[in-house]
Amino acid sequence: MAIRIEHLNYIYNEGMAFEKHAVRDVSLEIPDGQFIGIIGHTGSGKSTLIQHLNGLMRGTSGTIYYNGENIYAKDYRMKDLRSKVGLVFQYPEYQLFETDVFTDVCFGPKNLGLPKEEVEARAYEALRLVGLKEKHYKKSPFELSGGQKRRAAIAGILAMKPEVLVLDEPTAGLDPRGRDDILDQIAKLHREQKITVILVSHSMEDIARYVERIIVMNRGQVMYDDTPRNVFGHYKELEQVGLAAPQVTYLMQTMHSQGWPVRTDATTVKEAADEILRVLKTVEM
Repeated sequence: MAIRIEHLNYIYNEGMAFEKHAVRDVSLEIPDGQFIGIIGHTGSGKSTLIQHLNGLMRGTSGTIYYNGENIYAKDYRMKDLRSKVGLVFQYPEYQLFETDVFTDVCFGPKNLGLPKEEVEARAYEALRLVGLKEKHYKKSPFELSGGQKRRAAIAGILAMKPEVLVLDEPTAGLDPRGRDDILDQIAKLHREQKITVILVSHSMEDIARYVERIIVMNRGQVMYDDTPRNVFGHYKELEQVGLAAPQVTYLMQTMHSQGWPVRTDATTVKEAADEILRVLKTVEM
């Protein structure tokens, strides 16, 4: 078990007039190798929660274990945790600060105290894994497009060879092609590197397409924790907390209400297309 969260609470401005309970009694288990989506409306606590996973924020109460070790223990080395649990922020500008892309990607492994040869080898490998072309390596990170900046930020985390990759809205502001490129690359990394991926996103279509498990946050608490099919089956309850299901879910519900004998639990375009074709074949027969 990679990460175990037990009764985690986090309160902003505790004891003050603007006190806010952002995370409420959250308990979760995140096993090695899963691809997990976290969804929730703005202010639901999802971004606060993920910043606890590598120790950037410390819970007001509760405990987090990484590979069985309490990360809040007095002698626990947070530096070791942050090399294993990599967090990519929504805005890559927060993580890119060196004079050129290659130097930026080298920063993490260099801080691990690795020899120069290994640092550079890791940087080249990470940049290759995210699909950033070599012609960009010596550019300033701020000369890159939005999608390229995100690739560079992800490469900087991958160069540290994390076991868990946490991404907060990695496709925000990108066009559809850029979004698909980034998420396809992340899915490929998950398959090939066998790393745990935790994806925070507002796009229900993206979540349905890529993840195997969804955690729904609402008012700082876990509302649902299940497969995409089961979570989106609660689309009416999701609507009540400012969320929705993928568009194909509504399509299948509409078809079913109009008399088509289709299953209504499709969450991706492919699943919906396969189900519609199945029904059409039975009608033709």
